[in-house]
Amino acid sequence: MTDGLQQVKDWILKRHPERADIPGDLDLIENRLIDSLSFVEFVFLLEQHSGRAIEMETLDVDSIRTLDAIEAAFFLAEVK
Repeated sequence: MTDGLQQVKDWILKRHPERADIPGDLDLIENRLIDSLSFVEFVFLLEQHSGRAIEMETLDVDSIRTLDAIEAAFFLAEVK
């Protein structure tokens, strides 16, 4: 797990103290770990830790559904 993804995971866990861990393939949206109230803050956090601007109009929701997808889309992908 990259440092940036660990920061994202820690942010989610801080908001859900009932959870000890988050599996990489757990759907964060379906399981309400990311909800509409925290979504914008979550995207801003991704931008900060990945160093990439995220356009809300073109954001593919599947790229932020799981920690595995987030890591692939924002922390392992080459920035073009």
